Amino acid sequence: MRVSIDNTRWWETPLAALIFFTRLPFWRIAQPDKSCYRRVVEYWPLAGWLTGGLMAATLYGASLLFPYPIAVVLAIAVRLLVTGALHEDGLCDFFDGFGGGGNDRQRILDIMKDSRIGTYGVIGLLVYVLLLFFCLYSLPPLTAAIVIFAGDPFSKMVASQIISMMPYARTESEAKAKVVYRRPPLKSGIGLAIQGLLPVLVLYLWASYNGILIHWEYLVFAPCIVMYFLYRLIWHRLQGYTGDCCGALFLLIELSFYLSFVASSNI
Repeated sequence: MRVSIDNTRWWETPLAALIFFTRLPFWRIAQPDKSCYRRVVEYWPLAGWLTGGLMAATLYGASLLFPYPIAVVLAIAVRLLVTGALHEDGLCDFFDGFGGGGNDRQRILDIMKDSRIGTYGVIGLLVYVLLLFFCLYSLPPLTAAIVIFAGDPFSKMVASQIISMMPYARTESEAKAKVVYRRPPLKSGIGLAIQGLLPVLVLYLWASYNGILIHWEYLVFAPCIVMYFLYRLIWHRLQGYTGDCCGALFLLIELSFYLSFVASSNI
């Protein structure tokens, strides 16, 4: 019987996640073992604490200095810079592939791997950014900041479930990032839940303290419904996920989180 021994230190995989999902120079701290990058999705929501926190802080801080629309644009721009537009690139490829590839699995994969952006990608990204802007703009600055801090990690937690629900659609050598994520074991799944739900608890406590009524049935279940239908679409067309699918899932689930919050606040 072959026994696999993990010799990596406890902090290497979280550090690998911050290196992989952001463009901040965390690689200067240390170079995690290559095997850690197979497990980075297990700390994707943790990276969301950083990206969502910076976006939220930028929005609220900029709203004290500039007109609110400028603050919203700056907040979106900061996350784009911090992540290197990693997820937005995946969203464009996702729209291009599923929009232009029809039901041809190989054609969808080929289009998604093409570095050029097509019509579906441009239109999809434009609609996404407009909806994101108006969702945040419709909320008061402090409220929007706290919703961002909760929505980013929560949505990454939900989106990360895709790697447990289906296999990778390509081989490791064909992967853009040259890595295939492993399926999280139970212990890592619990960690994912803690990372994703703690910021939502912050939102709940803040809303309760300020007497803000939130329809949690919309806020929590709407992203899960979006996840389910996107899962069905991806499985029907590809029978597997790609990194682009993960990025698109996160952004669309996060957008549904914001839309649900805006809708529930108007009921």
